[in-house]
Amino acid sequence: MEQDKKKKSIGFNIIKNDPTDGHGGFGIGALSLDNVSPVFIDIEEDEAFVDIGAMHARSVVEKGIKFLKTKEEVPNGKPYWLVWVTIDRKAEGPYYAGVTACELTVDRSIRRGYKSLPEHVNRMDKSMKRHIIVDHMDDRSKDILARYLHNHNEDMWNLSEQKLKDDLKTNHS
Repeated sequence: MEQDKKKKSIGFNIIKNDPTDGHGGFGIGALSLDNVSPVFIDIEEDEAFVDIGAMHARSVVEKGIKFLKTKEEVPNGKPYWLVWVTIDRKAEGPYYAGVTACELTVDRSIRRGYKSLPEHVNRMDKSMKRHIIVDHMDDRSKDILARYLHNHNEDMWNLSEQKLKDDLKTNHS
């Protein structure tokens, strides 16, 4: 049983406990970083994966890369999306409450990449505030993300807002 529990939560930061449970002290209603997980979409590899290192810009994708301010400075950058996924709980169970995507590119051969740090910080904040911002993603990336979220936990997917499902629908899905 204990092992099953562990397996189920691999990848995502599931809510550890309810901050409003029991004591009425500090932190009531505060957003917690414990509930947000960085999910990378590797478009070329057609895969999604969680890398907690992204919380401090130390993910496998970002390590050893100097990020520049414009996409044009990294013309051969491999495209990625960093998606901030916030999990919350309602009476029926946990669900994907905030899902916000930011673009980044990485060119390993020159150890350079592009990302907008203010956008990444802003989107993480928006995710923690339960916003859904994914409609600007390309169709292939939407497919990868929808499949990942659904496969990670179908119940959480089913309990999520309709906006998330609608915004991740693609022209061919």
